[in-house]
Amino acid sequence: MHDPVTITFKPHQDGLQLEVNALFFDDPHSPPGEPGKPFNGLWDYEVVESFFLNSQTTQYLEVELCPYGQHLVLLLSGVGNAFKKELPLEFSADFKSVWGKWHGTALIPWSYFPPGVDMMNSYAIHGSGIGRVYESLYPIPPEEISEGQGPNFHRLEYFKAFNLKWIMGEKWEQPSSCLWDSIPCNISVSSQYKQIN
Repeated sequence: MHDPVTITFKPHQDGLQLEVNALFFDDPHSPPGEPGKPFNGLWDYEVVESFFLNSQTTQYLEVELCPYGQHLVLLLSGVGNAFKKELPLEFSADFKSVWGKWHGTALIPWSYFPPGVDMMNSYAIHGSGIGRVYESLYPIPPEEISEGQGPNFHRLEYFKAFNLKWIMGEKWEQPSSCLWDSIPCNISVSSQYKQIN
């Protein structure tokens, strides 16, 4: 019933650049968290999400972006089992330059991606109460939805094929990550936020 959300992936030496262009519904209003910082529970607000999955290990990355500047990054091992939450992210958001729309750009560090990503899905959520709207790039087919079933973004069986080499080139090799290798490491990503007025 509205123009679709557009999510664009672009190559960057430090990670995958994710750009969002979407209608700005301003519903619900801004989360109470500080712009530029992680906000747990962001999925209850206006948000665009992308998930990146290794279908063999069920390790996956979840990235949520909000037009007000908050974000949420989770690393999961097993369906819905987050073992790292609220990781920092370089993210800028703007809902003031073009009336009724918002634009966001995030740089997702390579260390956040599980090895062997081969599937993905993306979602957009907005609205309040009975007007809450859940949209999916690869939705559950209507005939497979049970009566009374609520939204579930961790139905990994409905994700579709995706390869980072499609963006980075066939010769690119994903850097290893201590976040997924179970060895101690420090996260060196700076959390930055820029609101364009």
